[in-house]
Amino acid sequence: MSYNLSKKQIVKEIVKSGKDSVYFINSYCRISHPLEGLVPFSTYDYQDELLRDFQDHRFNVVLKARQLGISTITAGYVVWLMLFHRDKNILVMATKFNTAANLVKKVKAIMRTLPEWMQISKISVDNRTSFELSNGSQIKASSTSSDAGRSEALSLLVIDEAAHVEGLDELWTGLYPTLSTGGTCIALSTPNGVGNWFHKTCIDSANDSNDFHLTTLSWDAHPDRDREWFEKETKNMSRRQIAQELECNFNMSGETVIHSEDMERLVMAASEPKHRTGYDRNYWIWQEYQSEGSYLLTADIARGDGKDFSAFHVLRIDTMEVVAEYQGKPTPDAYADILCSVGNEYGSCMIIGENNNIGFAVLNKLIEKGYSNIYYSRKGNHEYVDSYSAEFQSGVVPGFTTSAKTRPLVIAKMEEFIRNKLIKINSNRLLGELKTFIWQNGRPQAMRGYNDDLVMSLAIGCWVRDTVLIENQRDIQYNKAILNTISKSNSTINTSIPGMMAHKPVKKEQQKAEAAKINKEFIWLLKG
Repeated sequence: MSYNLSKKQIVKEIVKSGKDSVYFINSYCRISHPLEGLVPFSTYDYQDELLRDFQDHRFNVVLKARQLGISTITAGYVVWLMLFHRDKNILVMATKFNTAANLVKKVKAIMRTLPEWMQISKISVDNRTSFELSNGSQIKASSTSSDAGRSEALSLLVIDEAAHVEGLDELWTGLYPTLSTGGTCIALSTPNGVGNWFHKTCIDSANDSNDFHLTTLSWDAHPDRDREWFEKETKNMSRRQIAQELECNFNMSGETVIHSEDMERLVMAASEPKHRTGYDRNYWIWQEYQSEGSYLLTADIARGDGKDFSAFHVLRIDTMEVVAEYQGKPTPDAYADILCSVGNEYGSCMIIGENNNIGFAVLNKLIEKGYSNIYYSRKGNHEYVDSYSAEFQSGVVPGFTTSAKTRPLVIAKMEEFIRNKLIKINSNRLLGELKTFIWQNGRPQAMRGYNDDLVMSLAIGCWVRDTVLIENQRDIQYNKAILNTISKSNSTINTSIPGMMAHKPVKKEQQKAEAAKINKEFIWLLKG
């Protein structure tokens, strides 16, 4: 490329370029094309807008699709910042050190291909993953170790593929003070699930809850991409890959237990509670007790260390609607009082409490208060035992035991209910937990820094409803049939004539009395 400019024109171009990064990059920067070699950097409108954002906003977070040239345009911006500003200290971080080093290499390559007269500062110190200009500006790549950048005052921090950097919450705590003297930050990434630093930063930015300026660039931001391109590119991609690589979809891209389409449906169906009551106003009610309905109360009981919540749901069994919900941090005694009160409020419904840790204390308090309709299970195999039989059997404990064996079963049952649209969830509080409930190392659990108390309460309820109660209902129907055969006889044997048998009619009043006597004697058969 030839620039036949006079000294006056050169000065004018340098001044103009120093004021406008868009003009500088489009006029003088060149990049390496895989097929055409070194070509002028001709930016698209969305890249120009991004450059202006970098200049206008101190903190920028860019949620992007793949192959939009965002890392390259960021490299171009860094060249402009270093060349036209003295003593700028720039740190590039990424999920892998090589990724950060590659961005530094892009910066160096663009810097070296500038016209000789535009290189108003020369590279004075040149290392493989860092370099310094004669004007004092410098850049280096860094790993994501916990002490990365802590001792330096930064002018610009670039975090490439920020959603994929593990422990970025902790890293940001250490890095933020290095920007306190006026430093800026550019965090860019494709999505990688929810709950991580990048996701929270994007969400908070969209809600004006932080200082970051959010830019979202989906696959169709590129003017040369249309539906035909999309269909071709995604032909051999999974739904998760499409969401992560092209659609900027947080929910789909993460290994969330509940599918994003199901989550979207649940969110659309959620509603505000009719009542927010209780001593802490954390007891939410969507539907009051109805005499024709039957209910189930499932409770997750906090460990007692103050780090998690106690939570419960009231499920209407026939419709599988969550009609009431609680989440709070009451003392064990207070929680037992709450459970007893709500259980009685919903027709003395069965209470299934998780008996891990402090759960035993809460369940025993319920028993002391005289609440009889409590779920019992057998130690070892966790089988359900009705409360009447539990009094006479050993190895039976109140409550449901969450273990390595039962946890995946109850969560799978909850996912099945949600996927098959068999349950109605009203609570946005519960949906918030479901959005951050993920598979991690083969285990379903809440993301780091989040809770799953409401999720586990619901999961236990789904399991008990679909296994214990359904099987128990079959047993009750069977036992009723046995009782009917016992009490149906309406005649007696007359042995007054030796050698002869005759049937003597029994009066209806006597028949009813006998049936009542039998039912009373065998009433334990009907207790579920």
